[in-house]
Amino acid sequence: MRKTWVVCLLAMICCLLWGSAFPCIKVGYKLFQVDSTDTAAQILFAGCRFALAGVLVILFGAVLQRTFLKPGRTAIAKIIKISLLQTVLQYFFFYVGLAHTTGVKGSIVEASNVFLSILVSSLLFRMEKLDAKKIIGCMIGFAGVVIINLSGNDVSMSFNLMGDGFVFISALAYAFSSVLIKKYSQTENPVMLSGYQFLLGGIIMVAGATAAGGRLTAVSVKGGMLLLYMALISAVAYTLWGILLKYNPVSKVSIFGFTNPVFGVILSALILGEGSAFGMSGGIALVLVCAGIFIVNWTKPEKE
Repeated sequence: MRKTWVVCLLAMICCLLWGSAFPCIKVGYKLFQVDSTDTAAQILFAGCRFALAGVLVILFGAVLQRTFLKPGRTAIAKIIKISLLQTVLQYFFFYVGLAHTTGVKGSIVEASNVFLSILVSSLLFRMEKLDAKKIIGCMIGFAGVVIINLSGNDVSMSFNLMGDGFVFISALAYAFSSVLIKKYSQTENPVMLSGYQFLLGGIIMVAGATAAGGRLTAVSVKGGMLLLYMALISAVAYTLWGILLKYNPVSKVSIFGFTNPVFGVILSALILGEGSAFGMSGGIALVLVCAGIFIVNWTKPEKE
């Protein structure tokens, strides 16, 4: 899990899955007839997804380890902290924010979680050093995200608190949750942490949204299949991500997050027909993102 090519392969799989979530959320709102102003229904939709993801992770973990994944006493407080940050706060602000801004602006703002994760890990928790290599790599990778999102799109520079502001708060919650996962997985099973934090967070979101009057009335087979796929996105991606964070520095893993919006734009073009990301700008963006990832992960060969 510490080999660069293994980290690259698994992290890219995670980011491809997360990138597909951008158009899937938009499609899910249409299938379940969730209005952009119905915050309670949006949170209910997200809660159902994450509660189901938690069940799937716990079941998969039990099958793989041939024993039921049961959290110990020391893990309960850790699960609650991660769940509040990674599932409840992150996705509350993400789902609501995405409903009040464009997918393009949401992708750009969400990409700030890479910077935030490295800054929180380096400056607040002192888990690693913040050097010029990491800063330069992040700046180059972020440039690629901006290019692929701005090309051919009319993106205003105005700031919308319910949209752009909420997506940024979501990115901040993600940054802190990544550092906590890195810290807690040193003594706890990351699969167990992932499963139970999803289950707890999903239950909290469902309960809160239902109490606020949230309803999903337009239930269909297509909607159920989409919900299952989105649960699998979370179950597979976050479990793999947690395992990678256990064995690697936060910066080495988080830098791959710049590919999330790249995949999001490409898949949105395919699924939603929102523009095209296959021109020269798409190629330049991919080169910049890959260059940023390479710079952060490059280490000078040691002399014999």
